[in-house]
Amino acid sequence: MTDRAGASSGWPWAGLAMALAGAIAFSGKAIIVKLAYRHGVDAVTLLMYRMLFAMPLFVALAWWAGRGRPPLTRDDLRVVALLGFSGYYLASFLDFAGLQYISASLERLILYLNPTLVLALGALLYGRRITGRQALALAVSYAGVLLVFGHELRFSGADTLLGAALVFGSALSYAVYLALSCEHVRRLGALRLTGWATSVACVLCIAQFLLLRPLQAAVVAPEVLALSLLNALLCTFAPVILVMMAIERIGAALTAQAGMIGPLSTLLLGVWLLGEPFNHWIAAGTVLVLAGVALLARAR
Repeated sequence: MTDRAGASSGWPWAGLAMALAGAIAFSGKAIIVKLAYRHGVDAVTLLMYRMLFAMPLFVALAWWAGRGRPPLTRDDLRVVALLGFSGYYLASFLDFAGLQYISASLERLILYLNPTLVLALGALLYGRRITGRQALALAVSYAGVLLVFGHELRFSGADTLLGAALVFGSALSYAVYLALSCEHVRRLGALRLTGWATSVACVLCIAQFLLLRPLQAAVVAPEVLALSLLNALLCTFAPVILVMMAIERIGAALTAQAGMIGPLSTLLLGVWLLGEPFNHWIAAGTVLVLAGVALLARAR
């Protein structure tokens, strides 16, 4: 028996646990990246290792999800290449670069503005009207990010401005991917499209390293390799599977609501593992961002 969202109603707690685990695992990426930067590696090299380790998994996922389906057409390949560039290559690179300058907590809050950017792109590209309640949700979310950003700017200066701009560019790039992929997800399937688009991004990240860095730059500390492998498995591939399985069991709406634990987990992990500060400014900003996204979900 299924509910109106098409989710299985038999095991709601299992689906909720998967959604929570996926959100926490995905949010841990920022923590792992910040830990790796302590070993003298740069964004290009770190991203290359993450995608190098993740690529076989996503190729296997694309193959598995495409069994029994027609092969991709030339138009499909163009779409996959475009979405892979925007949604996973460019978004990942800008995110990794921005994390060199800002805290993991601020990075996660900026990325959590993604639903607001998708809404804005829908208005710009497709002429969709933004309601008063949606506008209020946007204002609340951005007020929270600006609160934390202003607090961090006082201590880090121009570095915070640069880092926030890079991460916001990452969120915008991923929002473009989401806005453009809806039609193709229905036709190709979410797992198949994700697998191939991410595989394209893996190739681009590896090629970027080969073009911009000498091969000697691939010699990094063993800790960087271990962290990159953990990033690829736990914070890149696993969340995709967990979230898709959660949507199948409890529906997209409840899965998205469970994802609100992401910024909170990043905040707590940042304090615990990175020694990042925690004060009433950061707490208030986090509450505002989560409240804004919750308002937006209800308004939509």
